[in-house]
Amino acid sequence: MSDTNKDELFEKLTPMQYHVTQEAGTERAFTGEYWDEKQAGVYRCVVCDEELFSSETKYDSGSGWPSFWEPTKDRAVATAVDRSLLSVRTEVTCSNCGAHLGHVFDDGPNPTGLRYCINSASLSLEPEDEA
Repeated sequence: MSDTNKDELFEKLTPMQYHVTQEAGTERAFTGEYWDEKQAGVYRCVVCDEELFSSETKYDSGSGWPSFWEPTKDRAVATAVDRSLLSVRTEVTCSNCGAHLGHVFDDGPNPTGLRYCINSASLSLEPEDEA
């Protein structure tokens, strides 16, 4: 990323949003804006505004982070192996801009069996009545 892009992101994002999306950080469980959000709408990437998840696939996983069983489109997110901790996880990024979103696990509900565990700081909610 060029210094110009970094400067623009510093201006646009909060320190936590920058840390999560650009440095693959994470917010503490049960502290993010959307972990317990019930409002209907579309969750978008906080960096590029790409549509990522729908409230229709959001569920309470008990993890303390917003959890979804499926993205809105097949190519909305990308995944990659993450070996940054002592275990191997699957990182989830925005397919459009590459922002770090969170991780996906195979302990979610039907119909996919997946749990996209996403940081609130990487998302913005567009309420249904505004979509």
